[in-house]
Amino acid sequence: MSILSRWVLKVGWAFVLLMMSGVQGCSQEQTEPRGGTETGVAGESVPANLKEGEQKFVAHCSRCHGVGGRGTQQGPPLVHKIYEPNHHADAAFYNAAANGVRAHHWEFGNMPKIEGVTPSDIEQIVQYVRWLQRQAGIF
Repeated sequence: MSILSRWVLKVGWAFVLLMMSGVQGCSQEQTEPRGGTETGVAGESVPANLKEGEQKFVAHCSRCHGVGGRGTQQGPPLVHKIYEPNHHADAAFYNAAANGVRAHHWEFGNMPKIEGVTPSDIEQIVQYVRWLQRQAGIF
């Protein structure tokens, strides 16, 4: 391998590592829940009737599933076609929160059950997630 080829290979790997560290930094920013009002993909503010669901999502879900359900390095995006209602019905969300769920679509590991959430909390969270999905054109 020529010196030029080795140099190009090293520069290429350095670029890849630099890009990966930039992506990782963006994902880590999403791991921290934040307060405030989220907006949908189209930039619409969360409707008043979904504000409590948004707050509960931020408190219980966003650490892993990201701000606005976009995912993080710890958990998958819920605003994704895999989680549309015909593939993961609302009952799947209730089951995951109440009992945890084994990893089956993603390689994030198993999801533990979420302590301290009630069925009413989950209902509000699911309504908020479904709104985010509709904003993204998922269903």
